[in-house]
Amino acid sequence: QVQLVESGGGLVQAGGSLRLSCAASGRIFSTSGMGWYRQAPGKQRELVAAITSGGSTNYADSVKGRFTISRDNAKNTVSLQMNSLKPEDTAVYYCKMEVLTGVAYMDYWGKGTLVTVSS
Repeated sequence: QVQLVESGGGLVQAGGSLRLSCAASGRIFSTSGMGWYRQAPGKQRELVAAITSGGSTNYADSVKGRFTISRDNAKNTVSLQMNSLKPEDTAVYYCKMEVLTGVAYMDYWGKGTLVTVSS
């Protein structure tokens, strides 16, 4: 079984910064794509940022230039540096990893960490 645990959420004022981290543990042979998603109250979950095993990144237009995703393949971790935070960034943030535990890659999700940005 694979578990993903996020950390780093909290309350911050607009314009501030937070760094989210996500660590995977369990029976992991390899990882592929990793990403961060968020879900605000009353809204659907949306992709915030993604990173391939080779390091290519993709960002939602709303966070481009403010957020940076990175990964450590040796440690099976993915991080999200969030700068210049805005109240509209308030949401529960989830990490997702594509993990090879047997014969195929499967998606695993963390339970989420709350980010609250006050105005």
